[in-house]
Amino acid sequence: MPEIKACLFDLDGVIVDTARFHYIAWKELANDLGFDLSEEQNEQLKGISRMESLEIILSLGGITLSEEDKLERAAKKNVRYLELCQQMTPDDTLPGVRAFLEELEKASIGIGLGSASKNAKVILERIDMLSYFETLVDGNRVTKGKPDPQVFNLGAADLQVNPADCVVFEDAVAGVQSAKAAGMFAVGIGDRAVLTEADIVVPGFANFGLEDLQQQFKQTGT
Repeated sequence: MPEIKACLFDLDGVIVDTARFHYIAWKELANDLGFDLSEEQNEQLKGISRMESLEIILSLGGITLSEEDKLERAAKKNVRYLELCQQMTPDDTLPGVRAFLEELEKASIGIGLGSASKNAKVILERIDMLSYFETLVDGNRVTKGKPDPQVFNLGAADLQVNPADCVVFEDAVAGVQSAKAAGMFAVGIGDRAVLTEADIVVPGFANFGLEDLQQQFKQTGT
C-alpha cells in the first residue's frame, strides 16, 4: 500500500507567483520583435522550458530567427526576468506554503523541487525557502521538459523513494501530465476545469494541510 514519503513541488504558481515577471519579460521580447503577447497567449508558456517558450512566441508572431539570435534573445529575456525577481521577498511566497513545508519536515517527509526554471535556486533564496528542499531538479539538470516524467523521476531518485510514494504539486497541465507519467499522485493547484488529469485539485495551501493530503491520498489512491 503506497504511503506519502516525499512531496515534489513545481515552483512558479505553486510556491511563488513569478508568472507576472515571466509575462513582462516575454511581452517585452515580443514587442521588440514587432508584435504583442496577450495574457491569454502567455498561458501556453506555463510549465515549459525557456527555449520551448521562445519557439511558441516566435510562432505566434510569425517570426523566424537564427539559432544564435534565439539564444541571444532568450538570454536577454532571462536577464530581464531576474532583474524583476530582485523585487521578491519572503512575503511573495504563496499563502500557506511555508506552513505546509514545515508540516512535511516535522513528519520526516522528503521535500524536492521539480521545475523547468533554471533560476529556481535564486528565487528560493530570495524568498528564504531554499533550506526546506533536499533536492532541486530544475532546468539545469533535466534534458526533457514536461510532460516528460524525467524531472519527477529524478526527484524521486534523489530522495530515494518509489514513485508511488510521491506526491507532486503542479499548477500546469504539462506538469500534471508529467507527474502521472511518472506514476505519482498529482495535486493540481488552481482550476479544476483546467487541471482535469490531476488526482485532486485545490486552490492553494491556505486551507490545505498534511492531514488533508493524507486523507485524499488514501481515498483516491494512485
